[in-house]
Amino acid sequence: MERPEGWYVTFLEPDLKTPLPKKFIFQDSAKILELAARGGADKTLADKQALQYAIQTGRGSVWLHLTSAQLVKLNPLHR
Repeated sequence: MERPEGWYVTFLEPDLKTPLPKKFIFQDSAKILELAARGGADKTLADKQALQYAIQTGRGSVWLHLTSAQLVKLNPLHR
């Protein structure tokens, strides 16, 4: 699914208030699905369905389980 204006993706610190500096705008929903898979957010059928619904409606959130290396890529200050 493509969306001309794209999907704006941000990341939050564990406090769920502080945004991480890295942000993305994805034009293709396949990239969002790939990001969720890499972050371990699509483990169950319900997780996958919730993500598909969020993509279709243009808003939502997922919990990613990031490794230390992945977190450093989003915020170099986490070294």
